[in-house]
Formats: sequence, structure tokens, C-alpha cells
Amino acid sequence: MLGIDVGTGGTRALLMDGSGAVVASGTEEHQPFASPYPGWAEQDPRDWWRACGVAVKKALQKSSIRAEEIACVGFSGQMHGAVLLDSAGEVVRPALIWCDQRTEKQSRDLSEKFGADRLIQLTCNPPLTNFTLTKILWVRENEPQLWARVRHIMLPKDYVRFRLTGDRAIDQADASGTLLLEVARRAWSAEVLSGTGIEKSFLPTLYESPEVCGKLNAEGAAATGLKIATPVVAGAGDQAAGAVGMGIVRAGVVSATIGTSGVVFAATDRPALDPRGRLHTFCHAIPGRWHVMGVTQAAGLSLRWFRDTFGVARSLADDGRERTASVVPLGTGNSAVLTPEVDSGVSGTGRGTHARQTSIRDPYEFLSEEAATAAPGADGLLWAPYLMGERTPHLDPNARGALVGITPSHRRAHILRAILEGVAFSLKDSFSIFEEMKVPVTQIRLGGGGARSPLWRQIQADVYAHEVELVAAEEGAAYGAAILAAVGAGHFASVDQACDAVVHVASRVKPIPASSALLQKNYATFRRLYPVLHSI
Repeated sequence: MLGIDVGTGGTRALLMDGSGAVVASGTEEHQPFASPYPGWAEQDPRDWWRACGVAVKKALQKSSIRAEEIACVGFSGQMHGAVLLDSAGEVVRPALIWCDQRTEKQSRDLSEKFGADRLIQLTCNPPLTNFTLTKILWVRENEPQLWARVRHIMLPKDYVRFRLTGDRAIDQADASGTLLLEVARRAWSAEVLSGTGIEKSFLPTLYESPEVCGKLNAEGAAATGLKIATPVVAGAGDQAAGAVGMGIVRAGVVSATIGTSGVVFAATDRPALDPRGRLHTFCHAIPGRWHVMGVTQAAGLSLRWFRDTFGVARSLADDGRERTASVVPLGTGNSAVLTPEVDSGVSGTGRGTHARQTSIRDPYEFLSEEAATAAPGADGLLWAPYLMGERTPHLDPNARGALVGITPSHRRAHILRAILEGVAFSLKDSFSIFEEMKVPVTQIRLGGGGARSPLWRQIQADVYAHEVELVAAEEGAAYGAAILAAVGAGHFASVDQACDAVVHVASRVKPIPASSALLQKNYATFRRLYPVLHSI
């Protein structure tokens, strides 16, 4: 099975065998999203298509798998984007992606036209700037000449699948983030379409996530190296697919995933509603099931902002000896740091001396190691991660980030630790709302970059005051897409059966009582930051 995840930073293709083992994967970066004005975020969908072909070919080349052995393809991708195509299927303009915040006026207009309460009744969600509908309305109002050409509306992953198969399809989970779906009924909303003047013919056909919705055409086969007529399932938006990959399919098991954004995700057997709209209620990737999730806009993005702005400090040699600190500046295109490494005994001279060689390390490893030199609580320093506005719980596209409590004694390490803790505090806001709504939380599983860093794992356990789990194959949304493909291929009878067979907990991290107690106090202070920042 092949799972393809069309993310923000790149596209990943992952090959999974029938037992759930990852055979190989390939990744291709996207061009960085354009932000010509504050709060804007755009990408060229054709770059996603290019990256998909490269990523799939990389995965196939790394494995011994032949194209004809691929039983089915599953898709995942960044949610909420607006891909606008003309009658010939050509891109009309760059896509407004999930973190674009320019649509505050359109969000207000929807509230005034329908009433926020009515929209929540219809779509289970309030009119937020992130949702696809507000982006569509912005283009229609501000770029009428371009809008006149539009005949098809898609989400990011669905555009890539359209290029693979020629079919216009979307899954229920991703459609839930458009503000055009009646989530409880799992159908496009006639009332919202009529009220906004959006033609239903512009929208893709709805499918459940494990359903086969098309087969590879000649263009798709040529671009990827796959076989013509390989079946493709609808897949799911990245959060629902990532949850499937972590086994978040039944009530009580919750995930906290830190990627560019951060998401706390809980499966439910009914469309559970937060009447204030602070959480999203969407269809799950499992037929007849739903989920609630809270979103932090700039989770991993907060750390990337620090990395790209201030670089990476290296103060320890690989053998642990102190050496002079240096700062390595990194641009947005850099993804690794060259670092000296002590040879294990066999040198290039052949005499057994410890010659230094060059190795490549992820810069985030350096940042995490530096943050670990600061004590829990960052000596009172707090980070409000509102770089791109905020969704949960504030629903405020104009919120801005802040570093609060700086003193002369604070160092880079304190700032880094405050960022890691501040992102965890922001995610804890979602757990607080779960508690209000009586959404059960019996297990918390970590995903994304926040699961790969030992420090960030411990910080999350301490902040959530709950043991956290790591699954054996934390492979992200591409893995969930592959699981959905396995169900579509008939290898498993259901998503539940597939997850029971292939998802296993590998380790657990318990909160440290003293650190957790301190961070609970700091969280109470963190919750007072937003009202003050909002009033400025």
C-alpha cells in the first residue's frame, strides 16, 4: 500500500506492507509558502503535483517493490486550502492555504448572514478565517476576473489526486473543514450553498475515507512510476489520517500532534458540539464516526521561526566536551546542520587516531539540547505562540505572539524552553475544553515533531499532567493514508480492524511530579496572557 501526504512543507510517500511495516518512504520539499502581506499564505498547487511525483519515485527507488505490486493508494494532506480550477482543470490562482488569515471580513459577513449559532448548527463549526468557504468568498469579492474562470473547487490533496486519476473527489473528514458540509448528516449543505451563492457543481463528489474513488490514469502513472489503473481511495485530511496512523479511532484515546500547527484530536461516536465553537467537530476517517479537535496555529512553526531567525547554537562537541558556542544561521530552505563528529577509532589515516569527520544532524536536535539546559518553567519566561493568529480557544485571526517576562538572566536556552512549554500550554487549552464537554481522555498519544524530541515529550507529559504514549511506527499522516488504502484494497475489513492489527504502543512517558506541579502554575499564568495581549 502507498500513502501520500501533501503537507505544507513537502510531500511524503510511504510504502507499507500487509503487516503494517514501513518498507520505504520518500519526501520532496515544496517551495516555501508565499506571504506577500501579513497573515497571507499561498502555495502553487502545481508544485504539490511536482513534489508528489518526485516523492513517489524516491520511495519506489528505495524499495524493491515493483509498481504492479502496489495494491492501492491512499491520500492525506493539509486541510482548509482553496484550490480553484477552470473548466479545463487548470489552476486559476495560487491556493490560499490553511494558515491564511486574510478573510476576517468574510467570516464576519457569514456570521451576520446566517448567525454564528445557525452555522454551528448546520456545519458544527463557526465561520473562521481558516475554513475554505471564507477563502472562496475572498477571491470572489477581491478578484472577480479570476473568480469568473472558476468551475471547480478542491482541497490540496484532492487536487493532487485529481491529477493522478482525473476524478474530482473529497473525503468526509476533509470536507468538514470547508464550512460547506453538514457534518452531522455527512452531506453538502444546501442552505449554506444557497445562502452564499456557491454552485454545488463546483464541489467534488463526497466519499468515505476508505472508499475507492478512482484509478490512476496515464498522466498519473507517467508522473509517479505507478501502474495505470491502480486504485486510489479518498483518504483524509492530515489530522484524521494522522489519527488513524496512531490508532485514534475509539472514544477515550486522544492524540496531541505537533507539526507546523498543533492539534489535539479525540474520536467520538456522535458529532459532539462545543456551543462556543472553540473546538472543531468534523467527520472522522471512519464511516459513522466523528471527531473533535483543537488547533494551535503556530506550534512547530514557533520553533521554526526561532530557528530561521536566530539560528542554531552549538556549544558542545559530540563527545560532550565544552567548546566555544557558535550560532549557525539557517534560512528557510535549510534543513540540516553540518557538525564535526568524533570517529569511533578507524580514521582516514589508518592509524586508529580519532580523526573528525562531518555528519549531518537535524537542527531541531541542537535546539532541543540547548533548551534542555534551562530548568523546567524557563525561570518564569512565557511564550504565547500566536504567530499566525489563533484558533483554539480564542478564534482570533489578529492574535500575535509574545515572549513575556524577560530578564537579564535569561539566555537563548530559556527562550527555547519557553517556546516548547508555551506550545504545550496552548494545546492544553484543548484538553481543558474536552473536560468541560465531558469528552473522555484515558490515553494520550503523541505525534509529529513533538513526539520525536525527548524533551518535548517530557514537557507535554508534565503540562498535560498525564502519562503520554508513543506508537511503534509514528509515521504521521502518510501512514494513516496507507492504512486507509489497505482497507480500500480489502486487506482489512474495517479501519478499526486495521488499526488493531498494525498500531502498537512502543513506550510511555510519565509526568515528573515536581515539574508538572510547577508547570500547572505557569499554565494558569499563561491563560491570563491572551486577554492582556488582546487588549493592546
